[in-house]
Amino acid sequence: MAGTVVHVTLFGLLLALVTTLPNKDDWDIYSFHINSTVSSRYATTVITSRVANRMDAAREIEFQVRIPKNAFISKFRMFIDGEAYDGIVKAKEVAKQQYTDAVSRGQSAGIVSSVGRTLEEFKTSVNVAAHKKVTFELTYEELLKRRLGKYELTIHARPMQPVKDFKVDVHIDEEAGINLLEVKGGLSTNALANAITKTHLDTQAWVYFYPTEDQQKNCDSCSENGMNGDLVIVYDVNRNSTFGDIKKSPGYFVHHFAPSNLPRIPKNVVFIIDQSGSMHGRKMHQTRIALLHILNDLAEEDFFGVISFDSNIFHWKRELVQANEENLASAKTFARQIQDRGATDINQAVLEGAKILNAHPREGSASILILLTDGDPTSGVTNLKQIQSNVREAIAGKFPLYCLGFGFDVNFEFLEKMSLQNDGVARRIYEDSDADLQLKGFYEEVATPLLTDVMMIYEGGFNVTQTTFSQYYNGSEIVVAGQITDNDIETFTPQVVAISKNTRVVFTETNQTVESTGTVSDSHIQRVWAYLTVKQLLEKELQLSGPEKESAKKEALELSLKYSFVTPLTSMVVTKPPGESTDVLHKPKEGEKQPTTGFRGSSLGYGGSVASRVNIQVGSAGVAGGGGMGYGGRTGGSGGLGGSYGGYGSAAGLLPQAASSFPRSHSPHPFPAGPPGPPGLPGFPGLPGMPDFHHAYPGHDLMLQRPHRPPPPPPPPPPPPPSHTNTFLLKTADQSLPLCFNVFGTVNLNLLNHSSQELSVNGELDSQGGFKTIVIHKAQQYFRVSPQMIMMFDGQHMRFQTRPDEHIVGDSMTLIKRNNEIDIVAGDTRIVILIHGHPNHKFLWPVVRQFPADSSVTGILVVKPAVYEEVQQTSTTKLRILDKEIDVTRYRTNDYSIPSPPPLECWLMSAESALQRPLEEFIVVQL
Repeated sequence: MAGTVVHVTLFGLLLALVTTLPNKDDWDIYSFHINSTVSSRYATTVITSRVANRMDAAREIEFQVRIPKNAFISKFRMFIDGEAYDGIVKAKEVAKQQYTDAVSRGQSAGIVSSVGRTLEEFKTSVNVAAHKKVTFELTYEELLKRRLGKYELTIHARPMQPVKDFKVDVHIDEEAGINLLEVKGGLSTNALANAITKTHLDTQAWVYFYPTEDQQKNCDSCSENGMNGDLVIVYDVNRNSTFGDIKKSPGYFVHHFAPSNLPRIPKNVVFIIDQSGSMHGRKMHQTRIALLHILNDLAEEDFFGVISFDSNIFHWKRELVQANEENLASAKTFARQIQDRGATDINQAVLEGAKILNAHPREGSASILILLTDGDPTSGVTNLKQIQSNVREAIAGKFPLYCLGFGFDVNFEFLEKMSLQNDGVARRIYEDSDADLQLKGFYEEVATPLLTDVMMIYEGGFNVTQTTFSQYYNGSEIVVAGQITDNDIETFTPQVVAISKNTRVVFTETNQTVESTGTVSDSHIQRVWAYLTVKQLLEKELQLSGPEKESAKKEALELSLKYSFVTPLTSMVVTKPPGESTDVLHKPKEGEKQPTTGFRGSSLGYGGSVASRVNIQVGSAGVAGGGGMGYGGRTGGSGGLGGSYGGYGSAAGLLPQAASSFPRSHSPHPFPAGPPGPPGLPGFPGLPGMPDFHHAYPGHDLMLQRPHRPPPPPPPPPPPPPSHTNTFLLKTADQSLPLCFNVFGTVNLNLLNHSSQELSVNGELDSQGGFKTIVIHKAQQYFRVSPQMIMMFDGQHMRFQTRPDEHIVGDSMTLIKRNNEIDIVAGDTRIVILIHGHPNHKFLWPVVRQFPADSSVTGILVVKPAVYEEVQQTSTTKLRILDKEIDVTRYRTNDYSIPSPPPLECWLMSAESALQRPLEEFIVVQL
C-alpha cells in the first residue's frame, strides 16, 4: 500500500514538472523581502517578492514560499501595473463554486500543501506581459509556542534564484524584557554567518539577514538556484513573577503564565510501543534507541512502566516500578529485545497502559501515558470511534494521553482526536535519520511536571480561551486570552489555582500586571485572542459531535472570517477583474492526502490541499483616467497606474499643489516640475512634493475629467497660531542629567542626513507642539508621515496606509505601522516615530533606535551630547563644556522618546550651546 502511494506521487511530480513549471531563466526576482514583527510572542510576517519579466513575450511567473504550519495566512495581494488584486477570506462552501469552476476550465492550481515537519508551501503563478513587473505580498500570523524554555521563530528562505535585493528583517518587542537571543538554522552558519546582524536592547531585539548574491549561491543550503533553508530566531523573556504577565487593552487581555521557581513533581509514566510488522526496519531501530535515551533520563523518584504490542500485549512488568538503577537496567534489556511482528491492536494496548496507571496512584505525583504507533488498528477493536470511547472511559480525565504518530501511514486525525479527548496532544514523528531525537525531544517537553490541576480564573472576564490544564511542564507556557466585561479593568481580577506536589497554590500577584502601552497595540491583543480562540475551537470541533460540534465549527468560522484567517474552514479567493480566472487558497490539515489527478501543474505528494492557479494577462498599456486608487477612491482600470487618484472625500484631493515643494534639502530633485493642483488630504495639505503625473509620465493621463467650474473665492486667512516651544533632550551615556534646549515656532528641521545611503529625514514642527509631518527620502522612495496617515511614493505608484499592524515594503525602505508607533528600517538605520497626544491633538516624535555606522551622518537626531562638568556658583549653576562655562537652569520636561512619556529633569541651555553649532544649520526650507 505504501509503495503504491509513493509511485503515484512521483508520477504526479514528474507530470507537474513537465507540464507547467515556469522557466525561471525567463524572469528576474529583483527584490525579495521578509519582514517579521514579534510582539508579546505573536508574530506577523510579510513576504514581498518583486518580479520582472525581462523577455519580449509574456511569461508565467511563479510565487512559491514556505510558512510555518502553525500559522494562519491573513492576507495575499498582487500588484500588477498599478492594480491591486486582494485575497478575500470566505467560508469554504462559498468559495467552493469558484474553485470548481476554475478547475473545470482546466486551470491549474495555486497550492498550500504540507512540506516536511513544520512548514506548509504556498504556490501560485501569474502570466505577465513582456517587460512588465508583478509584486506578490503574503502575510501570515502565528502565536509562538514556548518549548524547553525558548520561543522559536522560523523563517524559510527559498526565493528560487539568487536575488540582488534580498532582506530578512525581524523585530522582537517584549515588554517583559528579552534575556536570550540566538540565531540558528541552516542559513546561519559558515558562508552566511557574516550576513546576519543581531541587536539586543533590553525589551527589543533586531535581526537582519542581508546575504549578497554570491553568498546565496555558495552556502551549505545554496545552489545556482539560490538559498533553500531556514533562519531560526530563538529567544526567551524575563520572568520575575510567578504569576506571569497580563497585557490589557480596551476590551481584551492576554495572560502568559510560565512559573519556573517551583519544585519538580515526581511522575508516573507508561510507554506503549507499537511492535507490529509495519514498524519493521529503521522505525523499530530508532524507537529502541530513543527509548534507551529516555530511560536514562528518568529520575529516581519517578515510577514507570513499558509495554509493547502487536495483536498481543507484552509486559516488561505488570505494575509501575521505581526508576532505580536495577529496574532501569532491566527495562533497557526489554527495550533492546522488542521485535516487529504481527498486527496492531491499539485498543487493548492503551487500555492496558491506563489500567497500570490507575492501579498505582501516588499522592503528589503526575501520571502520563505515551503511545507510539505507525498505523491504523488492524486487530481487536478496529472501530475508531469505539476505541476513542473506550480510552476516554478508562482514563476518565485522570491523566493526559500523548500520541506519537510515526511516519505518514498512520491515521493522524484518529490519534489527534484521541489525544485531545484526554488532555494531551498528538505529534507526528517524521521517518528521518533523526527520528530517535524527535522522540527524545518530545519526551523532554513533558519530562518535568511542575503543576497539576491548573485553573485560570478571571473575574470580570468573558469569552475566555481554555482555562483548565491537567499539567504544566517546566520550559512550557500557558497562554489564556479573553474579553473584559464592560471594559472595566478596575473590576478585572485574575487568579491561578493549582497543585504543586501535595500543596494547593494560589497565584494572585495582580500588582505584576503589565498594562498595554504604545508598543503593544490594542488590535494586536485582540488578534492574539482571536488566533488562540480559533485554534482551540478547531480542536474542540475535532473531538465533539452533534450540535456541540456544529456550534464550535460555526464560532470558529465566524472568527476566521472576521479576522481574515485562512483556516481549515475558510478559503481565500483572490479577486480580479471580470473575465479573469480565480485563485482559491486553502489550509491543509495535518496528514491530509492531496488529489492526484485533475489539476495541471499541481505539486502532488503527502499532505496538502489544492486551490486554483491564477492566470492574469497583464496589459502592456495603461488606461487613462480609469477609476481611482487613492484613499477614499476606488481601484479601476486594467493597466497603467490605476487611473486617477481619489482623495479623502475628494476625487482629486491627492494631486499636488506644486512640485516645487518636493525637493529634498540634501539631495537632487527627483521629479520634473508641474503646475499647482487642488488641495489635499487632512494632514497632507496639498501633498507638497508630489509631481504632476501628466507632465512627469507622458502617456499616462491621471487627471480626473470634470466639467470646468470657477474656483470659489479663497477664505480669509486664519489668525497666526501661537508660537509653541518644543524641548529637545540630549541624553548622556553616563546617566547624568541630560542636556536640553528649546526650539520655538513651526520651523522645518533636518533630523537625519545619511548621504552615503541616500537617506534624509526632515520634520515640520507643529504650532501646538511636537512634529506635524515627517518626511523620509531614500534613493527614489519617499514616505510622508502624519499622525493620521502615511503616504509612500516609489517613483511610479502611491500607497496610503492608515491601519495599524500593516507593513509597507519598498525597494529601499520598510515601514511598519503599529497603533502608536511607526517603525522604519532603511539600510543600517532604524527610526521609530512615536505618536503622542489625545484625540483632539496628536503629534509625532522621532527617535533613532539603530544608529548608522557612518560617522559622517548629520542631523539633530544624531547629535551626541557634550561631556560636561558642573561648576557651582553662589546663585547660578554653570556647566563647563569644551573649556567654556555655560549658564544653565534645572528644567522639567516630558521625555517623548518613550511611548508613555515620563517627566524628566534636564539642564536647559541655549540650542547653540547644546548642539555646539548654530541651530540655523539644522533648519531646512523644504521637507
